Amino acid sequence: MKRPWLWESAKPITVAAPAPAAAQNTRDGRRRVISAEIAAVVMGSAPVMTAESAVGVVCNASVVRSGKPITQPAATTASAGQSARAGSRARVAASAVSARTAASTPRRPAADQAPKPSSAQAVAGKLKEKLSTPRAVSTVPVGSGDTADGAIALRSTVMNNDSSAGEMAAILAQEIEGLPAGTRISTHRELVRRFGASATTVSQALALLTQRGLIDSRPGAGSYRTETRPVAPTGDTSWQETALASGRTGSAGASPRGFNTSALIGTLTRSGPEVTDLNGGYLHPQLQPLAALGTALARAARRVEAWDRPPVAGLPELRDWFAADIGGGLTRNDILVCAAGQSALATSLRALTQPGDPVVIESPTYPGIIAAAGAAGLHTVPIPLDRDGMRTDYLHDALSRTKARILIVQPLYQNPAGVSLSADRQREIRAIARRHNALVIEDDFGRHMRHADAGPTPPPMIADDPNGTVIHIRSLTKVTSPNLRVGALAARGPVMARLRDAHVIDSMFLSAPLQYTALEVVTARGWKRALATLAATLQHRRTTAVDAVTATFGPDALANRPRGGYHLWVSLPSHLDGAQLAAAALAGGIAVTPGDNYYSTPGNAPHIRLSYVAAPAAVDVGDAIRRLGAVISEP
Repeated sequence: MKRPWLWESAKPITVAAPAPAAAQNTRDGRRRVISAEIAAVVMGSAPVMTAESAVGVVCNASVVRSGKPITQPAATTASAGQSARAGSRARVAASAVSARTAASTPRRPAADQAPKPSSAQAVAGKLKEKLSTPRAVSTVPVGSGDTADGAIALRSTVMNNDSSAGEMAAILAQEIEGLPAGTRISTHRELVRRFGASATTVSQALALLTQRGLIDSRPGAGSYRTETRPVAPTGDTSWQETALASGRTGSAGASPRGFNTSALIGTLTRSGPEVTDLNGGYLHPQLQPLAALGTALARAARRVEAWDRPPVAGLPELRDWFAADIGGGLTRNDILVCAAGQSALATSLRALTQPGDPVVIESPTYPGIIAAAGAAGLHTVPIPLDRDGMRTDYLHDALSRTKARILIVQPLYQNPAGVSLSADRQREIRAIARRHNALVIEDDFGRHMRHADAGPTPPPMIADDPNGTVIHIRSLTKVTSPNLRVGALAARGPVMARLRDAHVIDSMFLSAPLQYTALEVVTARGWKRALATLAATLQHRRTTAVDAVTATFGPDALANRPRGGYHLWVSLPSHLDGAQLAAAALAGGIAVTPGDNYYSTPGNAPHIRLSYVAAPAAVDVGDAIRRLGAVISEP
């Protein structure tokens, strides 16, 4: 049986005929005005006064005065059990009875924080409210009511809403530095009003000032100027030159450790926006997989285990990935996760040599290898290259003559020459090293920098090395970001224990959040797609750079045009000096690397190395190389 509506089941009541509500009494987005018969219903357990109102519209004096007041019907009462909220269309029982007596008390207003509710007087237009206009915002003077005694109101400054917290902090720092210690600065609210910035921006600016030690924030009391920091006394540190002087070695005849990093730091120097960077060895941000890196970092940070201490050798899952990526049947027990290639190289040399030992290197070679050898106190033995890599005829003689037990090679896209070891040359080097009981450190930095048009490349030297001659270095930094400093050392046999011990002494272990970020990157679905995209981009940039070099320096300037890596090794006319050319180019807004940085001995043929991955776009690379023509033509 259909249950009747409230107004159908209740006994009829007499109400005054309402006047039409003014159109402006019902605002956009509100419910329509409900009839008086529905509005004159008692709500609650106690009798209350009721009258017609626009249900769902909170009336105030301004709304009532905007049109003709609605005629108030006679007050009625009803029992709580038979009442339903007007406008809800809720059905009630048929046994409900009608109102019997008039309400004796007006309806209580809503909670203080809610909008002012309707009342009979407001609806009738009898309630008068005093209108007020907000005061204009003004600056807070010293000693005003909004500023506590002893506080300083900083001078008024208008700042756009998009102004950064850093800019705000800089402005405030200038004003605060001259204040006496203990002076209270403007409140958070005053600064929001003064700068027209968000509360978040003000909080960030105050945090920066706190970090700089200019203010001290006291909860519930405000922020105060801190005590002036004492000026450090002027001292004489010249005595340290004697303490740092070379010549103090651990054993007779051993070479002192050297820390000549000028060439290495040169490759890390950041160029200003007015300089086209043909020097840097890391991908420009436009080439980095930033979206994938951000997602990986966020996912890694949410892992609970990311904040626990990781195994010394690295996360098992990440070691498994490196083992599979390198190949040759390696397992996680053959992998040591470390902080990218440079760290792996330095750790290896310190673990496997003693100061004064010889180490065989390629010539030219990466400045980081020369610097790491010097820091370990090693004597470098350079071996020249040909189109297939390190020349084995010189290698056999060098190992026989120097008794070196360590040699370092870069098997793919060697930095800076760009040559790659052929499969035959790899076998020759392994055989010679094995014959002399020497270990080969294989710095495979360019394995994932193969260009889209490159042919098949030989596998790593360690892939065909069951006897443990090769120590392999693999890094993710070059193809992701300079900040994802994650790499691996791979080795078979007892040498791994020595490497692990040296790694623990150097750094204990690699940060777990960083390892998990790397794991998220390389196991994501888009990893191989990102490498393919990078390969196509590198091919385009290489083609642009080769064309520009040929047009500027001549067809014989490039002995090798590698289809991998990120650089070109450009030979210069004999009358030019690489360092002088680099200086002149920098003055003209182009950063290049002088060839002397890649040799451990002086007196080599002049070269410069050109990188084509650090500039924003390929067109920037081509234009900058062509502009070098004006530099080399100068007398």
